[in-house]
Amino acid sequence: MNVSRREFIQITGATAAGLAVSGVGFDLSPVKSHAQMLKTVYAKETITICPYCAVGCGAIVHTDKSGAGRAINIEGDPDHVINRGALCSKGAALKQLVENKNRLLEPMYRAPNSKEWKPVSWDWALEEIAKRVKATRDATFEAKNAKGQTVNRTTAIASVGSAALDNEECWILQAMMRALGLVYIEHQARI
Repeated sequence: MNVSRREFIQITGATAAGLAVSGVGFDLSPVKSHAQMLKTVYAKETITICPYCAVGCGAIVHTDKSGAGRAINIEGDPDHVINRGALCSKGAALKQLVENKNRLLEPMYRAPNSKEWKPVSWDWALEEIAKRVKATRDATFEAKNAKGQTVNRTTAIASVGSAALDNEECWILQAMMRALGLVYIEHQARI
């Protein structure tokens, strides 16, 4: 039998396809479809803002009502004026930020010249921050400038706001920073 190369490939392909289809089998009986219940049916729905960039896209977080309060699903908010339900790749991965076994749940402190971070309590961390802010402000506060003008400022402390804050939170943060006398107040959206 004289078979050309083209005929050999055709015969081999047809044989492979026939074996594959015969191994799968065909069942022409009617198929029943089963609707799957959504995992968010009994979940609590909370509207929030994506914390990643300064755009402020809206997101909907579904949490279980079992008492654990774990995030089940996070999706774009279709009613939000900015993103209309769409999320970028970071926003679409928000659940990984919330539900991550490697996420730190307590403050960590590294002493000067130490190579290790150690867990500390929230009370200790907040008290230390407050003490250090006050000490720095007291040491560098300038009531009047060289011309004798009242300035009430410190240039030794700076603040960088977060895109995850809403307008009200930004106003409170801004008022507090101004009350401390900070001059260098910045926001993530402008950097």
